Amino acid sequence: MAMPQSRAPLRTPLGRAIGLGSAKEGVEHWWRERITAIALVPLCVWFVAEIVHHAGAERAEMIGWVRRPVPAVLMILLVAAAFHHTALGLQVVVEDYVGHEGARFGLIIAIRLACVVLAVFGVFAVLKLAFGA
Repeated sequence: MAMPQSRAPLRTPLGRAIGLGSAKEGVEHWWRERITAIALVPLCVWFVAEIVHHAGAERAEMIGWVRRPVPAVLMILLVAAAFHHTALGLQVVVEDYVGHEGARFGLIIAIRLACVVLAVFGVFAVLKLAFGA
């Protein structure tokens, strides 16, 4: 006598999705994007206001401004937040629009590396101006 084939029980969409990935990672990414965006608002407003205030200034005056502790620290924070936010945003674009998994992985790694390198160059430039141009 043949045994009847067992059928998989009917499952809800939630039941099928459980175990397919961590929702926590997506939420963390979303929060990091929002926090960096919120941090960039006052930093960008400060930066634009300072640039307008120093419009037409000589190079020596600008270097003197960057050598003060508060502007130097705020510039470093601006560079770090901007490149971190850029990496997060570009990662989402790649995840949404690049279909091939290998290409997606490679692009995300390239974006992260490029943002880290550019951020390091930006911080180095600020430090060089602040400590001896």
